[in-house]
Order: sequence, then structure tokens, then C-alpha cells
Amino acid sequence: MAKDRSEPELDRELPDLPPALRWREWMRRIEAVLFASAAPVPRADLGRVVGQGVSVDLLVEDLMADLEGRAFEIAQVAGGWIFRTRPVYAPAIRAAADVGDQLLDLSEFDIAVLAAIAYHQPITRDGLKDIFGRDISRDLIGRLHARDLIGTGPRSPRRGAPYTFVTTEQFLVAFGLESLEDLPDREQLQDAGVVAAAANVDLG
Repeated sequence: MAKDRSEPELDRELPDLPPALRWREWMRRIEAVLFASAAPVPRADLGRVVGQGVSVDLLVEDLMADLEGRAFEIAQVAGGWIFRTRPVYAPAIRAAADVGDQLLDLSEFDIAVLAAIAYHQPITRDGLKDIFGRDISRDLIGRLHARDLIGTGPRSPRRGAPYTFVTTEQFLVAFGLESLEDLPDREQLQDAGVVAAAANVDLG
């Protein structure tokens, strides 16, 4: 007879624990979920591991405070939360760890094209050509697709119905944005040197 491998139902309420320990256990559950997840975890999903009606936001805030001074932090991006290493430790990680697959490895012009897509999406290749004054190579578009920074948007309502490009959730994650509303304005991009490769880019 096969052994029953089903897991017991998760006790969300933890009624046998005193309030302080119950709160700490809920924090640790959220920490475990975020640590194990490769993508941002939405509030609703985190709510499945804590008591009914418990504030996920307050638990995350307490967990953030608990991590103060550690090499890791919790960031709110793409409509959820994710664990990430604090930026100040990036040089140490690059010096000692194999993180090649995690690097964007994009040129300044690649970033400028990505910024144009982010601000004008959905946008066609002809639309990008109008912005940059030249054709954008399929190779460049392919690099952005390969890194899951852009995807295919709705067909343009023009003759031939060309494909459009839009940014992805991974774009938000890669640049630490909670939503597209957090995109910096043109002046901030220029100050950061992001659009220096395309001086005539109109980001609207």
C-alpha cells in the first residue's frame, strides 16, 4: 500500500502560541517564502501563510527592521516583495561569486532603447526608429527579449498590424521598480547618463 505523501494543512492561525511568538512565526514564514521565491511575491500570496485578517504589510515592515544591518533587504517591486542583496555589496559579489547569468550586460544604447520602450509602450520598431532616427537592429531587440526585459505587446492598429514591444515584470524587478509609475523623469535619466547615447530621445 502506497504511503500517503500529502502534507498536513498549514495552520495559519497558530492559536496555541502566545501573541508575540505567533507574530514572530508569521514573520519567519514570510521570510521563508520570499527567500525561496525567484519572483516578487504579491500580498495575497503572502496572506496564505499568516492568520486571517493579519496585516502582511506590518509583518513585512517588522521583517525589514529585523534585517537592518544585514547584507540582504526586502524590496517592493512589480506588485510584490522580493529578497535581494543590498546594492552596496555588489562589488564584493562580482569579485567573488559567479553571477554571470544575473548581469544585464547591456550597453548604454541598449538601456536608452529599453527606456524608450518603457515610456512609449506599446511601441513598434518604426516608432523606435522615429525616436532614435535610425533602425533598431533585430539583434538588440533579441537581447532585450532574451533577458526577459521586453515582450510582445498588442498589434498596432496600422496597415500590416505590426507587432509592438512592452516591458515585462522582469524589467520592473531588474530596475527595482514597483510599477511603471515609478519610472524616473527624463531629467533624472540624463543625470544618470542613461540617455546620453541618444541625445534626441523624446521620453515624453
